[in-house]
Amino acid sequence: MTAPAEQAQLLVGLMSGTSLDGISAAVVSFTDRANGTPQASLLHFVQRDYTAQERERLAAAMQGGTARELCRLHADLGEWLGDAACEAMRGAGVTAADVRAVASHGQTLWHEAGHSTWQIGDAARIAERTGCTVIADFRARDMAVGGQGAPLVPMADVLLFAHDESWRALQNIGGIGNVTIVPPAASGTDVRVRAFDTGPGVVIMNGVTQRLFGAPYDRDGAIAATGRVYDGVVEALLAHPYYAELPPKSTGRELFTPAFIETFIAQCTDAGASPADVMSTAAAFTAATIADQYARFLPEAPQDVLLSGGGSRNAYLVRCITDAFARHARQGRHVPQVRLFDDVFFDAEAKEAVAFALLGYLHLTGRPGNVPSATGARAPRVLGALTPVALSEKS
Repeated sequence: MTAPAEQAQLLVGLMSGTSLDGISAAVVSFTDRANGTPQASLLHFVQRDYTAQERERLAAAMQGGTARELCRLHADLGEWLGDAACEAMRGAGVTAADVRAVASHGQTLWHEAGHSTWQIGDAARIAERTGCTVIADFRARDMAVGGQGAPLVPMADVLLFAHDESWRALQNIGGIGNVTIVPPAASGTDVRVRAFDTGPGVVIMNGVTQRLFGAPYDRDGAIAATGRVYDGVVEALLAHPYYAELPPKSTGRELFTPAFIETFIAQCTDAGASPADVMSTAAAFTAATIADQYARFLPEAPQDVLLSGGGSRNAYLVRCITDAFARHARQGRHVPQVRLFDDVFFDAEAKEAVAFALLGYLHLTGRPGNVPSATGARAPRVLGALTPVALSEKS
C-alpha cells in the first residue's frame, strides 16, 4: 500500500449529477492529519452549466440511443469536463504542473444496483485537455466486490464533515436524494456508517416544471409555493416498494423515468390539482420520502441535518422538509435542526466535486474509497481507474 502523502497535494474534482444542471469543478488541497486521516481545503470552485442542447443529449441518452450517439456523447462530455477542470484551475491560479490528478465522476447513464453501472465522460479526453493525470470510473470496483456502487460520498461525509460531538445527517438533494448518517468525529471510523438513497431529489420536481411550465426548474420553489399539497397522492406514492427496502440501497432515473413523472402528474390532476398544486405536491412528496426514510432506517437521532445539492437552493422544498420532520415528531421522533451545508462549511454546490477529489486522493495514496456498510460491498477497495498524463507533460 502506498504511504499517505506528507505534503499538500492538489486535485481537481469533477461531478455531473442526475439533476443535469451542469458540471461542478473544485480545486482542493489535501494533507493528512497527525492521526493519518485526510483533511481538505477548497481553493476554488466553478459550475459549468449545460446548454439546453447538451442537457437534451444527456437526458435522451439515459433513455436510449444508437451506439454512435452514445460514443460521440462520451467523447464530447470528456471535452466539457476537461474545459470545466481548466476553468477551475485558472480560477485557483494553478497550472497542470501543480495538480496531482483530476478525479472525474462523469455522468451516470445507467445504474443497476447489484449488477452494473455506466458513467461516461472520456478520461483520455480530460487528460489531454488538462495536461493532468485522470482518475475515473469510481463505482465499478465497489460493484465488483458485491456493493451497489453507491453512495460513494459517505467517505467524505465521515472524514471531512462529521460533527465534533453529535450524530449528523448529511442529506444531498441532487436529481436523487441520498443521506449519510455519521457519528461524532471523536468516534473515529470504527462506528458503523449508514448511507443510502432516500428517493427522488429534484428529478420529479424538475420533470414537472419542464412538462407543465416549460422551464428547466422551479427557481426557489416560487411556483410550488403558490399551490397546495394533495396529501393523498403523497401517501399513495410512499407505498412504492423501494421505500420499504432495507439499506444499503440505491435508485436513480431508472425508476423516476419520464413515464413515472407523467403518471405522477396524472394522479395529481385526476385528484383535481392545478399545475401549481402539482408542483407543490412534488416538493411535498420529495420531503416526505426523506423524513419517512429517516424514521424507518436511522435509529440514531441526528442533532442536525445538513442539506446540499441543487434542491437545497429551493426554499419551498427546505420548508417542506422541516415540516415533514415536524410531522414525524408528533409520532415521538426527535426533530433535527435543518441547516444548509453552506452555513457550516462551504458552497454546497461544490460538495460532491470535493468528495470525488477526496476519492482521487485516496486512490493515489492507496487507501479505500468505499464504505462497505453504506454500499453493501464485501470489503473496502481502492476505487477508480487511472489514465496517466503524457510523460512529456509531467517531466
